[in-house]
Amino acid sequence: MKLLLVEDDNRVAAALSAVLKRHGFDVTHVRSGAEALQELLVGGGEGAGYAVVLLDLGLPDQDGFEVCGRIRRTSATPVIMVTARADVRSRIHGLNLGADDYVVKPYDMGELLARIHAVSRRSAGEDGQSTGEHPLPGRNGTEQPGTIRLGAVIIELPTRTVSVDGAPVALTRKEFDLLALLAQRPGVVFRREQIISEVWRTSWEGTGRTLEVHVASLRSKLQRPTLIETVRGVGYRMAAQGV
Repeated sequence: MKLLLVEDDNRVAAALSAVLKRHGFDVTHVRSGAEALQELLVGGGEGAGYAVVLLDLGLPDQDGFEVCGRIRRTSATPVIMVTARADVRSRIHGLNLGADDYVVKPYDMGELLARIHAVSRRSAGEDGQSTGEHPLPGRNGTEQPGTIRLGAVIIELPTRTVSVDGAPVALTRKEFDLLALLAQRPGVVFRREQIISEVWRTSWEGTGRTLEVHVASLRSKLQRPTLIETVRGVGYRMAAQGV
């Protein structure tokens, strides 16, 4: 699996590359945003065959957020932001820009490997077609097979598109997967562990914070803060009636 590591600290990059290579990854290391964009978008184009990009945010020439935005405008290559910025606002901003995951330093190496494999599996299943992971129509408000209506929110499973009041809403892969999972069973409570297993395909406890960030991002993007309800101590559910 080809992996692009964007990290300006050579010592950090060398240590991480060594571990990744021991786990079978073909690692290319670049130190700046310009080098990353050259490698991904110019040198071969369309991601240049990379399965995953590990992107640091504190780069010497430009902010990693800007780099992620430029990657996402022209490539579907999965991006995992790996950074010391732990605040929720940065997490939400990164996910809104199209990052597939957000890992805060210092991290557990086993968790990072699990996340890399999770996003690469998800991406491989989505190339050029619907994954079929959410084949069932919603039980409430389904207009036609693969379409779920929750009030003003319309979810098209086959095309992985979402609209609110007729206007399209851009979601990341994980955001759509999370929304589709909950929307197919309105009113049913999904345990946090179940959601993490279904959407991230991992049981690592550290993913729980990422789940919270994705839920907050969906509420913001859909402009329906009460559509996804928090069930304290258990998990989340889609409101039984669309909001």
